[in-house]
Amino acid sequence: MFNDIGPLELLTIVVIAVLVFGPDKLPKVIQDVMRTIRKIREFSESAKQDIRNELGPEFKDFEFEDLNPKTFIRKQLDNDELGLKEIRNGFDLKKEMAEVTDAVNSRDTEASSSSSPSSNSGSGGRVDMTKKPEEPGNDDRPPFDADAT
Repeated sequence: MFNDIGPLELLTIVVIAVLVFGPDKLPKVIQDVMRTIRKIREFSESAKQDIRNELGPEFKDFEFEDLNPKTFIRKQLDNDELGLKEIRNGFDLKKEMAEVTDAVNSRDTEASSSSSPSSNSGSGGRVDMTKKPEEPGNDDRPPFDADAT
């Protein structure tokens, strides 16, 4: 519950509690807080048990922690009834991307070898993705006028 509280923060809380409640009332306040936390835990466990009873015997293995999507997926991957580990281990993303890159580069070199040598202009068979593609016949468009819009 308080896993992320460090020693300095805990010391600060204790000092503030002593200053606010005083050393005489502090033990009673701690007992009251512990009693309240215990009652809240008992209430939550009772509510969980009531929900399990109402769901019936088919949900006897139901855990409320499974409602967390990360926990649910982790549990399903460990179960591996669908063969997901085999699929995940059989798929190599780097290999797939290398094949796609090789296919694109070979197609690009074929297209550049069939076109005129002046169109290559020393790009080394690579496509410049920063330049917009030139559209033939669109030179007759009027320039953009920001005031007209």
